[in-house]
Amino acid sequence: MRSDEATKVLQAARDLAPVIAARAGDIESGRRLPMDLLGQFKQAGFFRAFVPRSHGGDEVDLRTGCEVLETLARADGAAGWTTMIGMESPHLFALLSRERFDAIYSAGPDVIMGGAFNAQGQVVVEKGGYRVTGRWGFASGCEHCDWLFANCVVMQDGQPRPGPVPGVPLTRAMLLPAREVRIIDTWNALGLRGTGSHDLALEGAFCPEENTFDIFFGASQVQGPGFVAPVLHFVLHMGAVSLGIAQGAVDELVKLVTTGKRRMYARVPLSESPVFQLELGRVDTSVRAARALLYSTADEFWAACVDNPASAAAVAPRLSATLAWVTETASNVVETCYRAGGASSLKDGSALQRRFRDIYTFRQHAAAAEGWFGQAGASLLGQPTGFWT
Repeated sequence: MRSDEATKVLQAARDLAPVIAARAGDIESGRRLPMDLLGQFKQAGFFRAFVPRSHGGDEVDLRTGCEVLETLARADGAAGWTTMIGMESPHLFALLSRERFDAIYSAGPDVIMGGAFNAQGQVVVEKGGYRVTGRWGFASGCEHCDWLFANCVVMQDGQPRPGPVPGVPLTRAMLLPAREVRIIDTWNALGLRGTGSHDLALEGAFCPEENTFDIFFGASQVQGPGFVAPVLHFVLHMGAVSLGIAQGAVDELVKLVTTGKRRMYARVPLSESPVFQLELGRVDTSVRAARALLYSTADEFWAACVDNPASAAAVAPRLSATLAWVTETASNVVETCYRAGGASSLKDGSALQRRFRDIYTFRQHAAAAEGWFGQAGASLLGQPTGFWT
């Protein structure tokens, strides 16, 4: 049963969806969330949605969080993606000590973290912390973050320290106040242009030990199902954004066709074409199938987090395969909608063109790669599944 707080934040997303859709052009041209819209998102409670009630948040369940993200991405892909990054802040803060977690939220629950998961920097251990140097790409939403993290390879005597996985170096994320990190304006991409996913740079900065954490192998210091295996929650959040982009494309196509659109040389309006109706029915069914898989998998994972947290990691191969399939399906749906839109889809400012660019930019993300199907296959055969073992 959904809590009152969860119901409220989901309704806030639904209420704001038309506003977001109307601002999609501003989001894309500005290459970030407009500050007034960001303020509305904070007021709506999106960035405190997963924060524990003990720290002023709403502590919503996984399904609700995914529904919020799907709703936002349905209105605009970049808004959904950027909000996702901010909503996930408490999951990463929970990998710090409990004392640091409490301190970070001592002034209120609307604290936003962003950063870079790929270990593109290096650190050297010093007394009390680390000396950090590097440059990191794809730091979505970095311009409005309170804190920024950068994942790094830990060096010793000029060589990477070995990590917990054989052949893979030890990594550790460095967390610094956003004002101490240099943002390099680099985000000129095919799609998701409004995410502001610029580069970050640090040159010999010092990060205290208490502000560091292990993204992939760290243990959450906060209790509750929402903080079991934090990175696995992110996989499902991404699936919700992908799904929202696809549903938004179907919405846009229906809206376009019901205006009486007629293909050149066609005898009847597109809405009366049996071929078009078949394709529309197919993409709608595909979106509904993707939604069913995403949420059934989310429910399975959430149940494990609630009832038997130690078993949650065993669901990981299915989670990653689910994201890969949902994203693959979403991209096929959006491509079909884009083609059905005809020449009007070609124009800058076309919502179908933007969603086409967004989903294919999304599909380039490593977490959505088809290789994750192989992890699920290996799991079914009782074989090691690489990263998650």
